[in-house]
Amino acid sequence: MAASQTEISPPPVGGGNKLPWSPLLALSTAAFVGILTEALPAGVLPEMARDLSVSESAAGQSLTIYAIATGISAIPLSVATATWNRKRLLLLAVAMIGLANVVTALSSSYVLTMGFRLLAGIAAAAVWAELVGYARRLAPPHLQGRAISITMAGVPLALALGIPVGTFLGNLFGWRLTFGIVAALSVLLLAWMGLSVPSTPGQPVGQREPIFKALKLPGVVAVLFTVAAWVLAHNILYTYISTFLDEYHMGGRRDVVLLVFGIASVVSIVVTGALVDRKLRGLTIGSAAMFVLAAAMLGVAPTSDLVVYAAMIIWGLSWGGVTTLLQTAVTDAGGDRGQALLVTTWNSFMAGGGAVGGILLAVLGPASFPWGVLVLVIPVLLVAVLARKHGFPSRRPNAA
Repeated sequence: MAASQTEISPPPVGGGNKLPWSPLLALSTAAFVGILTEALPAGVLPEMARDLSVSESAAGQSLTIYAIATGISAIPLSVATATWNRKRLLLLAVAMIGLANVVTALSSSYVLTMGFRLLAGIAAAAVWAELVGYARRLAPPHLQGRAISITMAGVPLALALGIPVGTFLGNLFGWRLTFGIVAALSVLLLAWMGLSVPSTPGQPVGQREPIFKALKLPGVVAVLFTVAAWVLAHNILYTYISTFLDEYHMGGRRDVVLLVFGIASVVSIVVTGALVDRKLRGLTIGSAAMFVLAAAMLGVAPTSDLVVYAAMIIWGLSWGGVTTLLQTAVTDAGGDRGQALLVTTWNSFMAGGGAVGGILLAVLGPASFPWGVLVLVIPVLLVAVLARKHGFPSRRPNAA
């Protein structure tokens, strides 16, 4: 998940009415690679567990350790590297993610794999710390919102398209080749960023406001609660979606099910990007309500193929725009400091999804996942409805 912690000051690159598409798309691809690396095990979990000689619950912690590393390191890493050249930091982080994918593709050791997943999570924290700030400063002021949407589109697209395609390739050629392909993509991305993303100096010492004071700003706590519960709910189910489908004899169609989810998510991305400036509150409430409906459908009728596909469509429509919605809300409420808190909250509870899902799997079995999701996402819907003055107001304070 992304956050903008470091302020960078050069004038916009894409002056006038133009967006600098090449650097923005390179940044979006960095987001894509980061999330794809994090979530890819969800699509190949049974095969990965078998080859590493561990349980599926243990293999699921490969997502957990990545997210924990990102969440815990986001703020201290951002403070420690505040004076670094931002482009060099991004390139180093993408290179580390690529190396971790190479090791994952080749390793037969669970411990070694988890160690490099941890390093990749730390590197991802550096990526998330820069993307939104970079996007804002690459675009002219009146196009900054669109620039952020383009940059952050890589996050839901990785989940919407990257994971289903990775699952499909994993089924055809094995899960190791899939990680190798992501590593190769990282190499291409390094060259692209080196050529197109402008070099930017770090922040002078002494110009940073205390991050945690943002918790006192109206609306910040409401948005962060929404982030925590929503991300935890989503990742309980998404991390173990392969296991859930296997339980109800749909494991052979994992790639198709995830592709359906992905297509619906892409639709949600487009709709959210077009309406977020004017309809943030309505989109957030509608998305949470759809997630409640999808979880209920999976809980009540998991043996019906038709219901499962319909639930995946509704779930995809509810999830695709969440990154844009919550990032916009926390920026409106808390600015860059709110973003820094969001990245820690998002990744910590993404890690929690893998851990809590593993406990549910071990204790209650896959059938418990939809009901666990409902327990979490119903409060999300209530908070979104009640936070009408601050957090999710009818009219955004920064909207044109």
